Amino acid sequence: MFRKKISTTILLFFIFTINATAQYYAAALGKNGPILKTVLHNIIKGHNSLLYQDLWAAFENTDAKSNGKVWDMYTDIPNGIPNFIFSFSTNQCGNYSGEGDCFNREHSWPKEYFGGDNSYPMYSDLHHLFATDGWVNNKHAAFPIGMVNSTTYTSSNGTKLGTGSTYPGYSNKIFEPIDAYKGDFARAYFYMSTRYESEDATWQNWEMANGAELTPAAINLLLLWHNNDPVSQKEIDRNEAVFLLQGNRNPFIDYPQFADCIWGTSDCIALAINENEWETSFSLYPNPTNNNLSVSTAINTNIYSYSIIDLVGKQIINNHSFTINIPTDKLAKGNYILQLNTNKGTVRKLFSKE
Repeated sequence: MFRKKISTTILLFFIFTINATAQYYAAALGKNGPILKTVLHNIIKGHNSLLYQDLWAAFENTDAKSNGKVWDMYTDIPNGIPNFIFSFSTNQCGNYSGEGDCFNREHSWPKEYFGGDNSYPMYSDLHHLFATDGWVNNKHAAFPIGMVNSTTYTSSNGTKLGTGSTYPGYSNKIFEPIDAYKGDFARAYFYMSTRYESEDATWQNWEMANGAELTPAAINLLLLWHNNDPVSQKEIDRNEAVFLLQGNRNPFIDYPQFADCIWGTSDCIALAINENEWETSFSLYPNPTNNNLSVSTAINTNIYSYSIIDLVGKQIINNHSFTINIPTDKLAKGNYILQLNTNKGTVRKLFSKE
């Protein structure tokens, strides 16, 4: 029997034991371009594929607001009150004749292009499936997402359908989510292109992709949306919930810079951490941390100074002295590298700030 609720204790256990997801992505850290994409594919492939009918229950863990209602990106009004509010228990589609009638299961990457109904595991992959208003979902159909210039339909929260010039030579309709959720859809597409790399022999080509490989026009659009709408707490929480159900993660939520290192011009070499036996003797605790990070080592080593570096290689803190309790209270939430300068060389360790 599919369990509808995930225990908070279990969720916290997974969050803490993956150690800020660094171990999960260890093979990918420090790589760029197609090599990085292939390594990520190998990390996230072979996930636990749910049955399509199980998604109704799964959505109660992945797509619920704090008030227990459906988090529908097609009708939600960020920092406002939506015109339509769906309950998991009573508003599941069924039939609909207008916006607000019910919610259903939206394939953000249209199923028509990967084989249609019952094409598993894509058909039930929660990293690109969302609970959305059935009427607006139907408006999206299999049209590509992009920037609408001439609008033919607008949902209650501003989601648009119309025409635009995102894809050269394409004159049919385009679907545009609101700005607050553009990044969510971009990262879903990055995930799909990576998860199903080399597994797309039967996929169709369309304006956004050739098989699972994104087209240049789609890449330009999705990178723009990805950078203009950064990862939200909603996505972070959803990624954790999907991980518990499927056993795989969306790398572009955990490490947003991966997208630019694959499809853009960024360099992820700064993420490389290749530990030898000596370096593994160093431990950081608590990790994740809040106000202070402590360093311990099982061998006799003199630590002279330390630096804290973010995951795009920018130095955040450079301290010419060392204290065993390193203050982290002024750091923003996220993942960082602690660089220790010692009498035996440089040590780099990943940690997370809550």
